[in-house]
Amino acid sequence: MSSGPSSFILPDLHVVTPFKGSFNPHYAEAAAESSAWANSYNVFSDAKRAFFLQAGSELLCAHAYPYADYQRFRTTCDFVNLLFAVDEISDDQDGKGAHATGLTFYRAMSDPSFDDGSVLCTMTKEFTARLLKHCGPLTYRRFIKHCRDYIEAVATEAELRERGEVLNLDAYQLLRRENSAVRFCFGLAGYALGIDLPDEVVEHPAFMTMHLSTVDMVCWSNDLYSYNMEQAMGHTGNNVMTVLMKDKNLDLQGAADYVGVHFKGLIDTFHAAKRTLPSWGPKIDDEVAQYAMAMQTWVIGNLNWSFETQRYFGHARHEIRRTRVVHLTPRRVLDESEEED
Repeated sequence: MSSGPSSFILPDLHVVTPFKGSFNPHYAEAAAESSAWANSYNVFSDAKRAFFLQAGSELLCAHAYPYADYQRFRTTCDFVNLLFAVDEISDDQDGKGAHATGLTFYRAMSDPSFDDGSVLCTMTKEFTARLLKHCGPLTYRRFIKHCRDYIEAVATEAELRERGEVLNLDAYQLLRRENSAVRFCFGLAGYALGIDLPDEVVEHPAFMTMHLSTVDMVCWSNDLYSYNMEQAMGHTGNNVMTVLMKDKNLDLQGAADYVGVHFKGLIDTFHAAKRTLPSWGPKIDDEVAQYAMAMQTWVIGNLNWSFETQRYFGHARHEIRRTRVVHLTPRRVLDESEEED
């Protein structure tokens, strides 16, 4: 019999988050279109398709990009569904396989002439064509850079998984910003807002601190909420809870508490950086304010989505939000069809 913990208590991230959430009014129609588009390619096995449907990728977009018009919102849904496909294809691959999958994704997005005949390539090219109808050149160039960083990080994650290696906290945080695709998703904010910020703004230290602090809020909260699901599947190496237990010599509850304290510190860091932003003139300042709103919206939207989707907590999600008690699910055994995917 295991002597480990059977449950842990979540820190209340909602209570320390001062950001205001919203919901995209185009959700129902655009989500149905995007889901049908993604499912039409039969990327997933029956088991993974069911997980894909209950995960609510489009629901996340409705919380994360509530300000986007119909066409831009539909494209963000396509993007998150496309990322889910990439993630599912690469999740059980070794480093070499994950890198090859990532390169197909990257080349299809960055090179109009590339076509390897794969389903992933076709999906990616269709998404990119929709994106480019309304995407500014600076936003697109940065988006492609995030894509490259993402596929390299996913391959690194696969290599670490092969070796059974758990990174220290500093190294993990750098990797997680990229392999989580959160920076990648944040890269769509300018597109969804209809603005194209200059590099001098995006690269300014205060703006970058705001960006990274909100990215980390999403990464750390996702790891906290997904820990039970991942430990049940035996995939715990790529999770800050595991990293904290190893690197900080904490137990499971101690790691959860650490996440809560760090999350509050990230909010303080965001506000401190925001207060030091310089002025770039009325037009740019207004766009920066919109972008700051978009960062905040992603954070609170992700928190709200995490307790609406069944992805992390299943049917117990409302009860878990009320009590914050997570009972650990026994390690499940994959069937052969899941192991082959």
